[in-house]
Amino acid sequence: MNFEFFLAKRIIGSKAYKSSVSAPIIKIGISAIAIGMVVMLIAIATGLGLQKKVREKVVAFNGHITISKYDGNISNESIKSISTNQDFYPKFTSVEGIKHIQAVATKFGVIRTETDFEGIVLKGVGADYDWSYLEDFLVEGQLPKYGKGYSGDVVISSYLANRLQFELGDSFQTVFGKESIEEIPFQRRFKIVGIFNSGFNTIDKTFMIGDLAHIQRMNKWGKDQVGNFEIFLDDFSQLFQKETEIRNAIPPLLNTQNIEEKFQTTFEWIKIFDNNTYGIIAIMIIVAGINMITALLVLILERTQMIGVLKALGSNNWSIRKVFLINATYLIGLGLFWGNLIGLALLFAQQYFEILKFPNPEQYYVSVIPVHIGWDYLLLLNLGTFVACLAMMLIPSYIITKISPVKAMRFQ
Repeated sequence: MNFEFFLAKRIIGSKAYKSSVSAPIIKIGISAIAIGMVVMLIAIATGLGLQKKVREKVVAFNGHITISKYDGNISNESIKSISTNQDFYPKFTSVEGIKHIQAVATKFGVIRTETDFEGIVLKGVGADYDWSYLEDFLVEGQLPKYGKGYSGDVVISSYLANRLQFELGDSFQTVFGKESIEEIPFQRRFKIVGIFNSGFNTIDKTFMIGDLAHIQRMNKWGKDQVGNFEIFLDDFSQLFQKETEIRNAIPPLLNTQNIEEKFQTTFEWIKIFDNNTYGIIAIMIIVAGINMITALLVLILERTQMIGVLKALGSNNWSIRKVFLINATYLIGLGLFWGNLIGLALLFAQQYFEILKFPNPEQYYVSVIPVHIGWDYLLLLNLGTFVACLAMMLIPSYIITKISPVKAMRFQ
């Protein structure tokens, strides 16, 4: 084995190798691997980044799993109440992996101004609401505090603020219907203390966040009655497993719904990025492999006389093949090194400086192209590319077994 390494090193370091006909072809092969690695890194990082960003936005306003009553209600309004006197509230200790649980309720209303009106859903939250998920989307003002009395402070989206020409600190009237259309509707006056922008049109056009006490009073509920519970998990990948565990731990009259079921269209859309990424990876590896096969074939043809001499001296086919495979390993490693260096530099630049933006943010739910750099997929991608390219090198190296020593030494 030391002989093969020594010979491969001599071939790589020789002046004849660097000035030979195969030199530009080998450079093209290395460049193909480097470019392929850059493209694959960008495809994976942006695909995962977009999926992660969209998931975070949807989860921030809905939780991973919702617990509600079986009522056949498909609207955004809480119809039937649930008592907060549950074994799983305020701490869901019977199931591991639950980060937080909060009680909320929703009610449809109409914001009315002197010149316009807009239908909205008031999402009522209480003292247990985790505002940390909303902090990243807050663009103006501050987050309210609920839990004592009736607070008229609300947080609305920048879409609604622009649509109704509201500014921070403005007050407005909202009308909420009653069970009978003959009854006088509820009227509530709210004050804007915060404006958020999630970039998710379905949420921004629909919800404003206010005090849960208002909904409890309008629905004639007690302080211990809410519309549903929102559960946040530690790990999104365990969504379906944890939903099953939660369903088994709650009373039979309560139902669960995970976020993927609630926003099925959105999650089906972001899953398409996985297929695109797999396709790009396959194409790039094949292109890089073909270029390396070509480079190795040219290198073998250039070293035909040397192969003949080695065979005449008693070297077997596999030991000679190993010389060229070691050479190929070096070239593949060189391509991966430059590919990783350039690819990661571009990704870190995008992550910290947000250079590239979407021309139509409303179509992708984000304005800046997000990237997710994970060392797990980085390692797997490098290992997989290396193994795949090296495996393809076995094909051209097989030609060595067909070379006759006598003919090879005459080869010009």
